[in-house]
Amino acid sequence: MGKIVAIVGRPNVGKSTLFNRLTESRDAIIHEVPGVTRDRHYGKSFWNGKDFSVIDTGGYIMGSDDEFEHEIRKQVILAIEEADAIMFLVDVKEGLTPMDEDVADLLRKTPKKVILVANKVDNTQRANDHAEFYSLGLGEIYSISAINGSGTGDLLDELVKDFEVEEEETVDIDLPKISVVGRPNVGKSSMINALIGQERNIVTNISGTTRDSLLTRYNLFGFDFMIVDTAGVRKKGKVFEDVEFYSVMRSIRSIESSDVCILMLDASQGLESQDLNLFSLIQRNNKGVVIVVNKWDLIEKETNTSKDFEARIREKIAPFDDVPIIFTSVINKQRIFKVLETAKMVYESRTQQISTSRLNETILPIVKEENPPPSYKGKHIKIKYVMQLKTAYPQFVFYCNLPQYIREPYKRYVENRMREIYNFHGVPITLYFREK
Repeated sequence: MGKIVAIVGRPNVGKSTLFNRLTESRDAIIHEVPGVTRDRHYGKSFWNGKDFSVIDTGGYIMGSDDEFEHEIRKQVILAIEEADAIMFLVDVKEGLTPMDEDVADLLRKTPKKVILVANKVDNTQRANDHAEFYSLGLGEIYSISAINGSGTGDLLDELVKDFEVEEEETVDIDLPKISVVGRPNVGKSSMINALIGQERNIVTNISGTTRDSLLTRYNLFGFDFMIVDTAGVRKKGKVFEDVEFYSVMRSIRSIESSDVCILMLDASQGLESQDLNLFSLIQRNNKGVVIVVNKWDLIEKETNTSKDFEARIREKIAPFDDVPIIFTSVINKQRIFKVLETAKMVYESRTQQISTSRLNETILPIVKEENPPPSYKGKHIKIKYVMQLKTAYPQFVFYCNLPQYIREPYKRYVENRMREIYNFHGVPITLYFREK
């Protein structure tokens, strides 16, 4: 499984800016006012051939500076507990503050890798302003400008140099791995209990290779798969966890170790920003996904309630909206069997290998005759050949004469046609266009 890197520090030192740069996104809102980051943001990053997850630990608390300090302390403790490496961000413009010293006191006690990062070194005049932070006793300081990217290359070299390119977990039995993820209190534990709680004689626990995950075999009613469950495996000591933040870290590990993710939503709350973050993480990890809207029994229904609800979800998750959506009441065990059937179907779609001859028989007539790529700058583009790569999830290479002229709308069109033909419902797929 990939490593988790937490960005910690007091408010307004540039954590969200650095997060956006590392994940090549704009998921985290940036503002000069402290405390803007209310949700915990997390994403994927890649450097020197190594993947890792990044968490922006910003928090928002109404009240005094003391409450801010309490919140930051709590999140640093959680980062120490759950992350594999920690970036401690400080601000050279503001200089050393008592809150920086308090965070450093906590970080000096951890055996985890801690990198001290001096941010906002935006010009040569500030090049040596980081010297005062050596008094924190955290070793080498990496001066960067998160806003323009200077210095981040050396920082990332140091960060990933001890990360190994890890192989996927191996267990005694090669079975599909299905995880149940979502925000707190949406019914994840109830879902797992509904599946395995009453029939413990058919459950075999197999410890995973990482410190967090436990794989539980489910073998009943014609199903045979591993449930990836991270809840309750580790003792958290005296940590008074922020439930939302803690669940995010566990969800990341659960997603990375699974083949298919069941993303659970609360019907009374709908699809919220944290759910979208999880959905995006599932997609970036190229895992199959089934969206389960739980607590449907609590919703007052009219003629088109479920259709309207589903339409709103698909609108928010677009463009990857080819995803199965199931409305359940776990407490009543309503449609639990359908969730399992759908997860199995998504797994089979994700692992299918399509022969090269069949691909060319079905796809080439579409891209050569029915709807070839539009000409670009007077150049005629011809796709000559297509094949599937031998990878864990569906990836296809289209060989053509001028791949650089194929635009995004046409790529989406080809992807949608492939989804229609080969049933990639709930499965992210990747298309490459290469010169033959």
